[in-house]
Amino acid sequence: MPRDLPIGNGNVLVNFDRNYNLRDIYYPYVGMENHTLGEICRFGVWTPEGFGWTDDPEVRRQAAYVEDSLVTEARFRHERLGWELTLRDAVDARDNCLIRQVTVRNVWANERTFKVYFHLDLDIYGSSYGDTAYYDPDLRSLIFYKGKRYFSLSCRSENPSSADPSGFATGKKGVEGLEGTWRDAEDGRLERNPITQGSIDGTIEMTLRAAGGSQAKGWFWIAFGTSIKEIDRLEYGIRREASPDAFLDRTTAYWREWLRKDRHELGLLQPEMASLYKRSLLIIRTHFDNRGAIIAANDADMLKFAKDTYSYMWPRDGALISHALDRSGYADLTALFFRFCRTSLSTDGYMMHKYNPDGSAGSSWHPWIDARGNKQVPIQEDETALVLFALWHHHQMGGTLDRSKEDYERLVQPAADFLVRYRSGSGLPLPSWDLWEERYGVMAFTVSTVYAGLLAAASFARCHGDHTRAGKYQDTADSVKTAVENEMYSPELGRFVRALYWNEQKGMYEPDLKLDASLYGLFDFGLFAPDDPRIERTMRDLYLALSVKTEVGGVARYENDYYHQASQDLANVPGNPWFICTLWYAEWLIAVARTEQDLEQAASFILWANRHSLPSGVMAEQIHPYTGEPLSVSPLAWSHASYVKVVQEYLSKLKSLRDRPKREQDTPDMKLLAAAP
Repeated sequence: MPRDLPIGNGNVLVNFDRNYNLRDIYYPYVGMENHTLGEICRFGVWTPEGFGWTDDPEVRRQAAYVEDSLVTEARFRHERLGWELTLRDAVDARDNCLIRQVTVRNVWANERTFKVYFHLDLDIYGSSYGDTAYYDPDLRSLIFYKGKRYFSLSCRSENPSSADPSGFATGKKGVEGLEGTWRDAEDGRLERNPITQGSIDGTIEMTLRAAGGSQAKGWFWIAFGTSIKEIDRLEYGIRREASPDAFLDRTTAYWREWLRKDRHELGLLQPEMASLYKRSLLIIRTHFDNRGAIIAANDADMLKFAKDTYSYMWPRDGALISHALDRSGYADLTALFFRFCRTSLSTDGYMMHKYNPDGSAGSSWHPWIDARGNKQVPIQEDETALVLFALWHHHQMGGTLDRSKEDYERLVQPAADFLVRYRSGSGLPLPSWDLWEERYGVMAFTVSTVYAGLLAAASFARCHGDHTRAGKYQDTADSVKTAVENEMYSPELGRFVRALYWNEQKGMYEPDLKLDASLYGLFDFGLFAPDDPRIERTMRDLYLALSVKTEVGGVARYENDYYHQASQDLANVPGNPWFICTLWYAEWLIAVARTEQDLEQAASFILWANRHSLPSGVMAEQIHPYTGEPLSVSPLAWSHASYVKVVQEYLSKLKSLRDRPKREQDTPDMKLLAAAP
């Protein structure tokens, strides 16, 4: 199930699903140590007339973010039981705590008692073994702990004379047929079991009374710490406030101020485009750990698919996300990413497949030997090259080139020297894994990024007076471009090929003629101009082959994409539509647009992403070609970064066209192939 509403502060990440169940709690790293393993933490309301969980079928619900913030607001109505419930949640921008404001409205005319229950199902450190939950009489909180991970679950009503909590229970779950303490809540009476160890959960109760047609208010919160002393400190800080609403208010203000750092004139955009642009920046931030790792996705339901997740830092994703953030004006944040890369670079000068948020190597399926038992480098070379590409733009846009010497010596030089070494006699890079992590060869996308990485390295070298290396990196980049023109362009097809694969028996490379959305990299990373006739033919053929010809529309990754394949009707559905691939095509349309009318074609693809985002603004990796439902992980940070970048390109082109006298605007000599998606 997609994660519709992620909220966090760079140390804590909390995800809610479409039913507004709390599903994931990551702490102290974003994307590492999921202390729920994706299990449901429930919230319910008891009345004398009956009980209802917020995800019950009878409950009508609507959940979204408070505008321009990482504060959520969810509304629920249970017609039969006569209550309305509003929950507002935030991970505090400063302290490591989740604050939940609860407002219950009594729909009926008579005064009534409501008991509200917050259930926490933890698997601390991602394991259900050896956890402890107990009731702390001093804090009047449930405390959960194992090792150096502590969590408190507390509550407080707006009536200071109330005894909060009015009930609590700890218990076992998943053993001896026990489901958990949430079942204990359904009769409106918790058994007050004070301590449990092993596979545990806990629930606390807060009692509210509301006159007919009126409402009552209270708060729950979860504090996160590495010791009981830290929990005590956080609990004291929350309790000394006149109202925990102060945390919600300061967090709302913090994120709105953070968004003001963006340097773009969003007033020129359609309102829905500007709104999703800002929402994308905020969702990206929830995936950015405060120590520099940018996590691809944190949807723990992927565990059920492959017993692994997307909760890793891929240097490629991180570099492209950082590039979008740098263009927005967040260089202080992205500097953490590049520091992470600097310390993670291998001794041979390349970035590994992926990393855990703490900097250790992530899981991988790239082998260290080939089919004949010979050593091969288990990398996607574009991940190394894109870090260099993004790093140059980071310092250039941030005005910090004069402070880039350490990056140049410790990251740029060893990585660029690797790119120079890792080439065949033709000048092309040696084979590595493609960006989709499925094929081993010389990929057009990878070659484009290597070219861009080498140019970035040459620029760094010139900046630091290292003219020998500047010449070497520039010459190597030039030879890469020449080799692409000689080896990866098909005169017969009039376009570039996706890849070259080594044929051992023939002793030569053979081309892969399948069309792939990643061919966009040939122009996006500066290898060729977007209006080069060879690029124009490539992009037109790409759209014809990869456009999804259903009501959903969009652009697939490549022909006959098998990953989460939803249809065998390959003539109409070459693969599921991906957000990034659709937005890449929009980016090319922007690059070649000569009039504002041309830009309208590109805007239709950008707005396709708006239409197929979740109501919260979350974008998945891909969607079902017939229903539009999210497939694979959701949200995917790369999807949001692609949206941010393409909107930036759109704004830049729009302003440049409007700044030109109308008579100077060119009329296209050929109609762009861009039916509305």
